[in-house]
This record gives sequence, C-alpha cells and structure tokens, in this order.
Amino acid sequence: MMKQQDVILKVENVSKQYRLGVVGTGTISHDLNRFLAKVTGKEDPYLKIGESNDRSTKGTSEYVWALKDINFEVKRGEILGIIGKNGAGKSTLLKILSKVTGPTTGCIKYNGRIASLLEVGTGFHPEMTGRENIFLNGAILGMTKKEISHKLDEIIEFSGCERYIDTPVKRYSSGMKVRLAFAVAAFLEPDILVVDEVLAVGDAKFQKKAIGKMQDISSQAGRTVLFVSHDMAAVQSLCTQGVLLENGEIIFRGTSQDTVHFYLNAERKKASQNLLERTDRRGSGEVRFSKVEMLNEFGNSVSEVISGAYIKFRLHLVFYKTINMKDLIFGLVIYDMNEVKIGDFYSDEMGIKFDKIKGYVDLEFPQLLLRGGKYSIVVVVQTNIFKVQQIDLVNGVFNFKVFPGDYWKSGKINRATNIALIFGKYINSKEPL
Repeated sequence: MMKQQDVILKVENVSKQYRLGVVGTGTISHDLNRFLAKVTGKEDPYLKIGESNDRSTKGTSEYVWALKDINFEVKRGEILGIIGKNGAGKSTLLKILSKVTGPTTGCIKYNGRIASLLEVGTGFHPEMTGRENIFLNGAILGMTKKEISHKLDEIIEFSGCERYIDTPVKRYSSGMKVRLAFAVAAFLEPDILVVDEVLAVGDAKFQKKAIGKMQDISSQAGRTVLFVSHDMAAVQSLCTQGVLLENGEIIFRGTSQDTVHFYLNAERKKASQNLLERTDRRGSGEVRFSKVEMLNEFGNSVSEVISGAYIKFRLHLVFYKTINMKDLIFGLVIYDMNEVKIGDFYSDEMGIKFDKIKGYVDLEFPQLLLRGGKYSIVVVVQTNIFKVQQIDLVNGVFNFKVFPGDYWKSGKINRATNIALIFGKYINSKEPL
C-alpha cells in the first residue's frame, strides 16, 4: 500500500526492454540463459545490454530499451499529460500502466480500479453487440450487472450510437467504436482512466465532448486521468501536470504548460541547427534535405510574412545516389506552435512528376492565407513504386511568423489564431541538376 492517501499511482524504476527482429522474448539460447540466471539467483544477463530507443540512428545491439528508469507519481484527481515524439515510449508506458504488458524491471503501485482506452476497439468482441460489449467491459472492470445496468442509458446516450447499440461491433466504424469505448471507460467509474491518442479518430465535436467529460470526472468525481496526445493545445487546456518522454526516458516533469513549452522550445532549437547535421530524421537516406527557406515575391529569404502575401518554400536537396527523379514524392506539412496540423501538400496528389531537379524544389503559394501566428514545417521525400518508402523525413526544419493583414482588401486586418489555407503548388523544375 502507498503511504500517501492522495497518491493513487506510483511508478518506480520501470523499464521495458525489447529484442529487435524476433517474435516473442528471444531465441531458445537466450531464454535458457535467462532461465538459468533466474533459478541460480543471478541477474538477467540481458538487462546489462541494450541501447536507448532512438529510431533515427542505426544501433549495434539487438536489444533496445523502449523505457528506461521511469519514475513518477500521480495524485488523485490529477490529469497527467504524457507527450513526446512518435517512438518516445508513450504507448509502451500506457500499456504497462494498463497491465496489457509487464515491465522488464521496476514496479507500479495502484490504489484503485483502472480503465484503458488504448486502441480502436480494444476490449470489444466483434461478434457481440454494442450493448453486450458494455456489459463485458463492465465485468472486466469488476462491476456487477446491477451497477452496469444503472449506467447503461447514460453510456448509450453519450456514445451517440443508440441506433446501432444492438448491432454487432464488427459493423461499427472506427469512430463509432471510439465513441462507445470512451463512454464505457468514462461512465463505469474507474479510479484511473488511461486514454491514448485514440480520441483523434473521433470527429471534432466528439473530441470536445470527451475532453469535457474527462475534466468533469477529474474535478467533480476526483478521478485520475492519464492522457497521451500530440495536440499540445488539448494537453495544456485539459491536463494539470505533464511528463515529456524522449527515447524512453523522462526528460521533463512539471505543470502541463511548462512541459509543453519545454517541448516546443526544444523543437525550435533543433530547427536552427544545420539541417544535414540533424540526426533526428528518418528514411533510407539516398536523398536528404540540406536547407529549407521561405522566399518572398522578390526572391529574398524571409522568416516573417503578412497574411495573404506571395511566398515560396524552397527545399534544398543533396543526392547521395543516382535515383529516378520521376519516382520522388515531396511533401511539406505546416503545423502551428501547438503542433496541430494546419495543412499538408504532396506532389503526387497534385499530379506533379519531377523530370530533373536543379538542387531544390519549390512549393509556391500565390497567396498564403494563414492568419497571424507562429508556424513550423515538416518536410518529407519518399517513393511509392511498390509501397511507400521514406527517403528523408525531418520535423521542425523551419519556423516562420505570419502577421495579420488585410487579405480581403476590406480595410480591416484579419484576426489572429484562427487558420485557413488556400492553394499551393509545386513547380516542376526541368533544368539539369
């Protein structure tokens, strides 16, 4: 039992190790070595090896630590936001907290009942109806049939699936599954509710409804919520505390606002580095981005622009191998400073094929309809011959600022913070490299 009455969850020295390239825990020889170490009272020999879980670099060990020495505690009624890049260890941590998988080392102490919403349809039997799955999930949570029946009408109403509640779940859309799963998890009164990025599958109206419900169960019922999201605005508005994971380790813990600011500032610092020296990139590497700049109508490199002005993003490239230009697909994604995606632009969707590339490609916006605010850029080059293969992908390569302007020529300056985009088009360069 935990000594502090207000601490409902305590994570102590939790680590999770995986072996790459195999299914299960390892080869027979490794399993035997582990078994012999266990029966003789010795330490697992494979806990002494392994590398951090940095997906962007090639490792020398077949063992990686998805999580390494995680320590934190959560008090009753807190909403803890867990943030970090893809592959940082967020989902692994939630699976351990939800008892889907066990830690390699360390322990977790609970003081209450836990409910999880990790993936679409998790815990649902596809052949059973929505109503039957509500009772099934309630039973898994340790509730009696009477308790579940008492909440049944509220769950069905909140989910918005009344018409399909007696239809097998296998016929539900992913959004309907999320709606029903969240309603079950929220209304069956767990002491700890664990929610992964799965809410992003739902529509905007349901996301707002779900966030409001999480706030209610925390503030009014005194229950604890663990929330993973890439939506920094949602984390700041919903959560009271935050944890930032990177390569399986906690690198910051504080209020949700402080945690998000630390994370975003770290990403902005990366954007100022020499792009070719960045190691936090993904892809096979035959082509790499060397520089990204924004040019105004006079061809000058700028980092600030007025809403509605002409701009052109120039993506500079270095080719390390001979490659068929026509197979290349370029993408540019714009995010706001809360890491909410504003728009993405891919050359193949525009029907653009590159014959020759003279060292860079341009993405042109005759008028950039972005309202006032700060934005960042992600760039990607990939092929799609047999399947999509990333060649180079780099986050946060360029930050720029948009000032409000008289876009509509009405004599009024447009508002800040709300965002809109219009047409942007890649220019097919035919000049030789």
